[in-house]
Amino acid sequence: MGKRKLETCFSPALYEPELHTDEVVVIIDILRATSAICTAFANGAASIIPVAEINEARDYKNRGFLVAAERDGFVLDFADFGNSPFNFTRDKVEGKTIVYSTTNGTGIINMASKASDIIIGSFLNISALAGWLTKQEKNVVLFCAGWKNRFNLEDTLCAGAIAEQLMKSNQYQTICDSTLAALDLWSFAKEDLTGYIEKVAQRTRLRDKGLDDCINFCLTTDTTNKVPSIKNGILVSIIS
Repeated sequence: MGKRKLETCFSPALYEPELHTDEVVVIIDILRATSAICTAFANGAASIIPVAEINEARDYKNRGFLVAAERDGFVLDFADFGNSPFNFTRDKVEGKTIVYSTTNGTGIINMASKASDIIIGSFLNISALAGWLTKQEKNVVLFCAGWKNRFNLEDTLCAGAIAEQLMKSNQYQTICDSTLAALDLWSFAKEDLTGYIEKVAQRTRLRDKGLDDCINFCLTTDTTNKVPSIKNGILVSIIS
């Protein structure tokens, strides 16, 4: 096999499921969904059931499941906690199955359901993620959650960081302008990522709601070697 193709999708509004049935799709929603998922597995969670709809999450809660659910950053009234990675401590999640529903991230997991593989990406697991991808004989799509179908900076930066590692492996090629733009943005921002993130809209949203305590953590690289993947509709860790 020659070099694999690397593409980037900036928003759910741009994603075309029927075009991505043979690729590995990497879900990226770093503030805060995919960072929280990676943290949950780092702290020993057994599995995570992603659900897009509030009613479905509520039904799981009524059946006795541990539920993490939020909309626009706020914990839903029936949920055990929201989607800050700091909620997913070892004492809460170790050995547990967690039902998870968020504003953006869990919905795009469902959108990507036709893909060959679906894995979860963040800065927290970036090296393990890139290492796993380079071992697969498949093309890759970096799928940014964005914000309510809009482009966002933070997920694009993470896509650029992942793309940089993959391109350095010399196993990938891209003629995708979105990937090139993500690489350029990452090249510009990476020397002061925390400073750059100060300008992003989601940074302001979280600060205004008092939910910004985990941002520096979400920008930290390689805190875990867990790579969460969807198997039969449920997230499990494929690297430990």
